[in-house]
Amino acid sequence: MTQAPATPRNVRRRHDREIVTLAVPAFGALVAEPLFVMADSAIVGHLGTAQLAGLGVASALLTTAVSVFVFLAYATTAAVARRVGAGDLQAAIRQGMDGIWLALLLGAAVIVVVLPAAPALVDLFGASDTAAPYATTYLRISSLGIPAMLAVLAATGVLRGLQDTRTPLYVAVAGFVANGALNAVLVYGAGLGIAGSAWGTVIAQCGMAAVYLVVVVRGARRHGASLRPDAAGIRASAQAGAPLLVRTLSLRAILMIATAVAARLGDADIAAHQIILSLWSLLAFALDAIAIAGQAIIGRYLGAGDADGARAACRRMVQWGIAVGLVLGALVVASRPVFLALFTSDAAVQDAALPALVIVALCQPVSGIVFVLDGVLMGAGDGPYLARAMLVTLAVFAPVAVLVPTLGGGLTALWAAMTLMMIVRMVTLWLRSRSGRWIVTGATR
Repeated sequence: MTQAPATPRNVRRRHDREIVTLAVPAFGALVAEPLFVMADSAIVGHLGTAQLAGLGVASALLTTAVSVFVFLAYATTAAVARRVGAGDLQAAIRQGMDGIWLALLLGAAVIVVVLPAAPALVDLFGASDTAAPYATTYLRISSLGIPAMLAVLAATGVLRGLQDTRTPLYVAVAGFVANGALNAVLVYGAGLGIAGSAWGTVIAQCGMAAVYLVVVVRGARRHGASLRPDAAGIRASAQAGAPLLVRTLSLRAILMIATAVAARLGDADIAAHQIILSLWSLLAFALDAIAIAGQAIIGRYLGAGDADGARAACRRMVQWGIAVGLVLGALVVASRPVFLALFTSDAAVQDAALPALVIVALCQPVSGIVFVLDGVLMGAGDGPYLARAMLVTLAVFAPVAVLVPTLGGGLTALWAAMTLMMIVRMVTLWLRSRSGRWIVTGATR
């Protein structure tokens, strides 16, 4: 980061309050989202192994499809926050509506692709002959809810940009409860089986999208913002999100490579890898909550033309990221015997997972810096640099990871490669933050 005088204590306290106010509800909303899949799994699991296997394949496809478009939330947050900082709430909500219209269009395009291609996609993911029909049924029905899912992402970005992370938390919790109830009623009460689970998820997602749209429409009417689709605005939202799409695809490629390499190491190693990866994802939610706060706060400061405030907020959030990373790392080390026992009693799997778990714990402060600076640069609208940095990271990680089965070291070496990946990300993000080139003030970048 660029050098600047020490931040006065009262300013640090103001930043702390803002970070906590935005990050804590954001963390709750992030954790609530994967509970949808867990609720579906718990209910469908009692139908039979084939149905649960089908759900596993279909939900993996859906999760991948939706996560690719997470830029709808990130880019919208940054753009709306800038307008808020500039004091133009009408333009902020108008910007948010462009993001929502883009989400609906992308969702419709995904449906057109998924409905006819569902059997082929299920087969590509290796579903068995018994599980494939259930996976296809679930995928086709659930795909009808993708426009709502993407609209939820964009609308969440609007509210985050407006410095509101509480409403997304309430909507996520309500959606989780509704999803569970609908699944139980439709699967067992109506006797629809796995199709009932899919319809329950679609209805819950549509309900969440409807609530978000009511909130955004009320804000639009209050501030006189147009609700009609604007081709130029939608195109601008797509252009802003394109670099973040590259970033997300690169990150997904890294995770897929890691899983493919783990699979080549043997059954015990791939089982241990899945356990470690689930923990890594959970820890990421806590750090991502600070990053979300960073997107909203940095965007607002830059929109207000306050470059010094943006620098000070960035410094304070990095300190938060390191501190939270240290705490998470300590918790992982302290809880490792209990954590591993929750997932497996296989001694071979536990032996493979233990060293990798320690590596993950030691890497948490690095992860804290990475997530925070990632959020800061997103909030600054610095998507093109984030895309380039992630491509560099992928280029460094891929050959190192692929060589693990040849050079030896097992799962420990693979997670050492994952740590190298995080260090490369940290270096690229730190160099950018220190250069100050991300600091571009004004209502638009």
